[in-house]
Amino acid sequence: MTGLWEHQISAAELAHRGRNVIISTGTASGKSLAYLVPAVSEILAGGTVLYLTPTKALAADQLRGVRDLRLTRLRPATYDGDTPAEERQWVRRHANYVLTNPDMLHRSMLPHHSGWSSFWRRLKMVVVDECHGYRGVFGSHVAQILRRLRRICGKYGTDPVFMLVSATVSDPAAAATRLTGLEMAEVTTDASPRGATTFALWEPPLTDLRGESGAPVRRTVTAETADLLSDLVVDDVRTLAFVRSRRAAETVSLVARGNLAEISPELPAQVASYRAGYLAEDRRVLEKALRSGEITGLATTNALELGIDVSGLDAVLIAGWPGTRASLWQQAGRAGRDGQDALAVLIARDDPLDTYLVHHPEALFGRPVEAIVLDPDNPYVLGPHLCAAAAEIPLTESDLPVFGPAATGVLDDLVARGLLRRRAHGWFWTRRERAANLADIRGSGGPPVQVVEASTGRLLGTVDEPSAHTSVHAGAVHIHQGETYLVEALDLSAGVALVAAADPDYSTFARDVTDISVLETLLTGPFGPGELNFGTVEVTRQVVSYLKRRVQTGEVLGEEALDLPPRTLRTRAVWWTLPDTALAPLLASGLDLGGAAHAAEHAAIGLLPLFATCDRWDIGGVSTELHPDTGRLTVFVYDGHEGGAGFAERGHARALDWLAATREAIAACECDRGCPSCIQSPKCGNGNEPLDKHGALTLLDLLLASR
Repeated sequence: MTGLWEHQISAAELAHRGRNVIISTGTASGKSLAYLVPAVSEILAGGTVLYLTPTKALAADQLRGVRDLRLTRLRPATYDGDTPAEERQWVRRHANYVLTNPDMLHRSMLPHHSGWSSFWRRLKMVVVDECHGYRGVFGSHVAQILRRLRRICGKYGTDPVFMLVSATVSDPAAAATRLTGLEMAEVTTDASPRGATTFALWEPPLTDLRGESGAPVRRTVTAETADLLSDLVVDDVRTLAFVRSRRAAETVSLVARGNLAEISPELPAQVASYRAGYLAEDRRVLEKALRSGEITGLATTNALELGIDVSGLDAVLIAGWPGTRASLWQQAGRAGRDGQDALAVLIARDDPLDTYLVHHPEALFGRPVEAIVLDPDNPYVLGPHLCAAAAEIPLTESDLPVFGPAATGVLDDLVARGLLRRRAHGWFWTRRERAANLADIRGSGGPPVQVVEASTGRLLGTVDEPSAHTSVHAGAVHIHQGETYLVEALDLSAGVALVAAADPDYSTFARDVTDISVLETLLTGPFGPGELNFGTVEVTRQVVSYLKRRVQTGEVLGEEALDLPPRTLRTRAVWWTLPDTALAPLLASGLDLGGAAHAAEHAAIGLLPLFATCDRWDIGGVSTELHPDTGRLTVFVYDGHEGGAGFAERGHARALDWLAATREAIAACECDRGCPSCIQSPKCGNGNEPLDKHGALTLLDLLLASR
């Protein structure tokens, strides 16, 4: 193994000795070679290898790398939604290095395991790449898919080595064990050479405009990112601009191209956008253009965050806190590959957490990345996978330890609901429909909504069903590959949004209203003069209107009503309460309790991602002066996923640090009455009314006084 770095040798040798191992070293540290060495060795000895990745783009990129080895006995192939039907039979019968994703493993390979029998009988290694991406509900689903995989392998007489890979994971061995259910060795010492990265924290300036409630409006992160991207492209600096949404990727690209067109007619062609929802052939063209240097600047969602080979990049712009330190370093690591020096810039959104971080760099630098939060025992996750496992091979008592301690209780519930039937020899799936359809592993809530150009019938892309309520409702502005459309109609029953080309000078933002009820309190205890609780809640949300905002300034131009059905979510929440006795002096002083609680809720949602592996769009909140289930002033923060994702539970465990940081973020903001940098929320269903910044500080001081 001469020529390998020490961490590559260590990981390869552990796998060769039959040890499950996770390698967690820096971006561009040669982790691919660490698993390719033992993987190719097993294939040359007659075995097969399964490679799992969260994204199809990464699988396609890895396939190119494996083919470049030019080994005649190595027969690699991707098996995903882009694989033509006529190729799939060849892959099942002949490929010995199969690159796929958890979705295909769940919906195709495991349910039809008999068609893969030759592959399973020779399976020697399972590579789980970019494993830090498996968190929350998605990670919990993947954990159960891997347990089903282990069970299928056992049926065919194999016990493959699992090799997990990530550049950014806290406590790697423990995280890998939670994900796979197996004991893990870890390799964490990075011996690879690397250039220096200059990291800048950038806060857009305040403008003369006033937004909701007269609060000052900071220049938007998309406008600031587009300008910086334009400047870098002019200087021939190859740059990725990471943004938070599909819409933002299109907007940054569109504005940057407009800026560059004023300088030279040739420059706009050097900028493009990249996001999920594009057709496969469009994504491959963009990836090739980025690698070749044909494109100098690319605005992208986190679809390019993972380890796709984009060698030669000079800079990365990160438009807003990406949700976790793990994602921050993963995105920053896209630049400076091959030992080059690099530039990374975190551009703050008008958001409490972003503002806190640019003024508290110590919260970013020198801190470990977050622990991976997932809960494989979540009954909403475990139940569907037990049904899928029973449909693959009837479940027996000896299988239950593979699925964890909650399996027995969940099986009893599945039998009571008629989803499984108990026989003397185990549990059986007896229904005609496919059991795998019960588990929605990406949490999309249903089949995707197709975005169709009304005048031509052309399919532009897709949007997941829950997002359709907020992103392609009637009247929404939709951007696709730099072209702007207005949504004429959204038909949820047909799964179609009809759009027409347009050129509005505004973007749209959906508003919703939320109600919450407590179903079960699992943990409760004193917290200052109040109580801190964690438990199960039911949340009802309904999109009721949308705002029109001017693109460049964020100025609100108007609000339009919508008529969409409500969505109900049973999930987990953390909530704190304060009794009337503690609040009486505040009421006597004229404090607006509703506005104070509302402001504290917004800021707490904004700061929770600092303590849990989530972003603010993974969680929601409700606050009220008097909640009917608690009889007190109550502030809820809940997981935005059915059954919970572990984020609220993490907030409960770190409540003191979390709420203290929330209080500090509000106090440190330079505004007088509250703004998007501290207490205003971009997704508030009440139009950020009422809000009381100083009241929020008073409430949090009261809550934290005795801590």
